[in-house]
Amino acid sequence: MARVVASPAWAAVQAGQTVELTATPQDVSGNPLSGRVVTWSSNNPSAVTVNGSGLVSGIAAGRAIVTATSGGKSGTAAITVGGEGGGPDPSLTNECATPTPGWIWCDDFEQDRLGRYTFYTDPGSLMRVAGVGVGGSYGMRARFAAGQVQAGSLWMAMGRTPMSGWNKADAGTANYREMYWRMYLRTQPGWLGGSFYKLSRAMVFATANWAQAAVAHVWGDPAATNTLQLDPARGTDAAGNVLTTSYNDGAHFTWLGTAYGRTPLFDASHVGQWYCIEAHVKLNDAGQSNGVFEYWINGALETQKTGLNWLGAFSAYGINTVMFENYNNYGSPVAQDRYIDNIVVSTQRVGC
Repeated sequence: MARVVASPAWAAVQAGQTVELTATPQDVSGNPLSGRVVTWSSNNPSAVTVNGSGLVSGIAAGRAIVTATSGGKSGTAAITVGGEGGGPDPSLTNECATPTPGWIWCDDFEQDRLGRYTFYTDPGSLMRVAGVGVGGSYGMRARFAAGQVQAGSLWMAMGRTPMSGWNKADAGTANYREMYWRMYLRTQPGWLGGSFYKLSRAMVFATANWAQAAVAHVWGDPAATNTLQLDPARGTDAAGNVLTTSYNDGAHFTWLGTAYGRTPLFDASHVGQWYCIEAHVKLNDAGQSNGVFEYWINGALETQKTGLNWLGAFSAYGINTVMFENYNNYGSPVAQDRYIDNIVVSTQRVGC
């Protein structure tokens, strides 16, 4: 067995309603495997419960990740529960007031948390603004002038780092081997220039010189497919010795292969809308090529890379920084805005 696929990958129900999920164990070629025992669980049973056959029940307004497990492999579905009596799905406004298990950092921008980030760059271009977020809430507006390359970034560190004095989202003692990060993204109507190059990435900083042992890029190519892509890179040799000597030392990266998504978020038919983008990294075990990198849009899996040797046997630090950024290598073709809201970094699947 290579994987378990839960379907549908995302569903919305009202309190008191149910939805039936299915789980399909598959081999490495994607062929279904029969006769396998599947167990189900919910990470937020106060909002969503699930029985042994995959029947999900909405209990109260909120969100949950339902997991199907078989033979040591798991697949997930993101479930949103609206209010009773057919009301709308719960607003994302102020979701950080009610964090769910596994959340390390949350910013819905309803409060000004910008001073808590490890780094907040170019505040003249990237600003917290009322009315630009999901549902007209607060959000972050990245404003590009024509030709502008960098329009600000938010960095959040967590766990153990080789640098001292950094603001962190947690106590700074963990070596995280697995991480999820979610954001909502909208480009303005009429957006031009494709996906731009940089959107988000998770990193394993390995030395006080900011050398990276691994980088999990979620970015794009404005001349390519209008989709986002995964572009993982290793900063060690296959055994785990750190080869990089400084930040973004591309000459010493080993690129592990690009994987494009299938949704053209940045073409004319998709711009101007909100999208929930969630990425996931699982580092490899020492001596094995069993790492994972994948991302979802609106709860549906876009693309995935498995069998990755992220960093050999290197284990001094785990995933210790997640970065949300606005950057176009060639400069924005025109003056235009894009918007970010509802950032969550978690050790468990977040959902939309």
